[in-house]
Amino acid sequence: MQDQLTLFVTTFTTLLAIINPFEVLPVFLKLLQGKDAAEHRRVALDSCLYATGLCLFFLVFGTLLLRLFGVPLSMIRIAGGIVLMRIGFDLFSPPPAGQGAGAAADAEEDSNFAFMPLAMPLMFGPGAIATILGMAASVRHSGNEIGSFLAIIVAILATMTVTFLCLIFAGSLAHRLGAMGIDAITRIVGFFVSAMGVGLIFNGIIEALQTHGLTMLH
Repeated sequence: MQDQLTLFVTTFTTLLAIINPFEVLPVFLKLLQGKDAAEHRRVALDSCLYATGLCLFFLVFGTLLLRLFGVPLSMIRIAGGIVLMRIGFDLFSPPPAGQGAGAAADAEEDSNFAFMPLAMPLMFGPGAIATILGMAASVRHSGNEIGSFLAIIVAILATMTVTFLCLIFAGSLAHRLGAMGIDAITRIVGFFVSAMGVGLIFNGIIEALQTHGLTMLH
C-alpha cells in the first residue's frame, strides 16, 4: 500500500507540474474571448476529458505503439516542441490588423480547440507522455501491478480535476486582472511557451544524437 501511495503522489505532482494549469489559463481565456460562462465550462470539461483520455490511452497502449511504429521519445519531444513554439509565437504576437473578426469567425466555425491546442499539446504534451510511459514502466516492476496501475489512474484523474477547477475559475481571474492584465499575461506566457518548445526541440535533438551514438560534447 505504501508503494502505491508513493506512486500516486509522484505521478500526481509530476503531471501537475508539467501541465501547470496556470500556464493554460491565458490560452484558454484567449481562445474563449467573448464566450459565455456555459461555453467556458463546456470547453474546460471537454479539454480535460480529452487530456484524461490521452493519458489513459498512453498508459495502456503508449509503449506498445512506440515500439510498433518505431517512434523514439526524442522524436515526440521534437514534434511537440515545434507545436508549442508555434503556439507561443501566436500568443506573443498581436493579431494582424483587420483579422480580428476573421479569426473570431474561424473560431466560431471550428471550436475543436478543446482538443488542440488545449488538451494537446498544452495539457498532454511530450512531458506528460514521458511521465506516463515512465510510470507505466514502473508498474511492470512492482509487486502489485493492479494496485500500481490504479494508483496512476487515480493520480491522472486528480490532476485533471485540479486543472478543470482552475479553468472553471478562469473567468473570475480574468475579471480581477482586466483585459490589459490578461493580455500581458498571455504575451508573457506565449514567450515562455515558445521557450519551452525550443527547449523540447533542443533536448529531443540531443537525445536523438545520443541514441545513435553521436555526441557534440565530450
